[in-house]
Amino acid sequence: MNGYPVRTEGLGMSYGRTPALHSISLDLAPDRIHGLLGRNAAGKTTLLSGLAALRPASAGTILIGGQDPFENERLMEHICLIRESGDFIPDRRLSSNLRYLQLARPTFDLDYAESLLEAFRLDPRKRAQTLSRGQASAFGAIAGLASRAPLTMFDEVHLGMDAPSRQRFYDELLKDFVEHPRTIILSSHLISEVEHLLETVTILHDGNVLLADEADALRTRGATLTGPSALVDQHADGQTVVGLRDLGPTRQVTVFGDLDEESLRSAQADGIQVGSVPLQDLFIHLTNDEPREGS
Repeated sequence: MNGYPVRTEGLGMSYGRTPALHSISLDLAPDRIHGLLGRNAAGKTTLLSGLAALRPASAGTILIGGQDPFENERLMEHICLIRESGDFIPDRRLSSNLRYLQLARPTFDLDYAESLLEAFRLDPRKRAQTLSRGQASAFGAIAGLASRAPLTMFDEVHLGMDAPSRQRFYDELLKDFVEHPRTIILSSHLISEVEHLLETVTILHDGNVLLADEADALRTRGATLTGPSALVDQHADGQTVVGLRDLGPTRQVTVFGDLDEESLRSAQADGIQVGSVPLQDLFIHLTNDEPREGS
């Protein structure tokens, strides 16, 4: 089964009288890995809950595979949302939880899930309520990967894991996605760790879409200049600076905008190393509500 396209048009969602999303319009192509980025309370979890039909829309529309998912039982079994908190049966063993998921999801691969338990060093006999935060996050990742749902969403599921476990999750996600394409939405604060996985990037801020574009297009809309401080400052003069780091006499500046090839060749001729734009620098710049010095 191929992945589902995801589309929202003028989507609004509220908690009582408090709006959480404001007229969100997105068009996410199937069989790709989409990044959903945003600070705390940006609206990421609310949006994913709407796509998973856990909350109704207050305004606008949601279409998953061309259908409204809310109270659509046949569609819902092919949509998987894994949240950091976990949604498992707490007093049942991990093996029992996996068998339940196999019954609930027609695309669930139990053999793959059991192999992932071994890879993440989880005892299938343990009960879900006895897991540490890191183990619970790993089990959520296992459930999401093994679901192989046409729309699979991970909402900060990897935050409780240690660095080796997070890397194992990223490696498994990419490997299994290549072998079993589907639509994946990955919500994360750890942008520098996940950006190599992402094909598109959507940045939410205060319930609005700040930016939605191809990840490769964003990386080429600007450059990272690394070299002697004075020379880097000279070539970055007049550009929009979204990141700056110093290491002794060496300075690295990330500039965002349309840079002409002549300017980049001139920088390289002066011995400056030119690289792509890190998505984390762009994210911090766009979501920084504090006025920048000199602005």
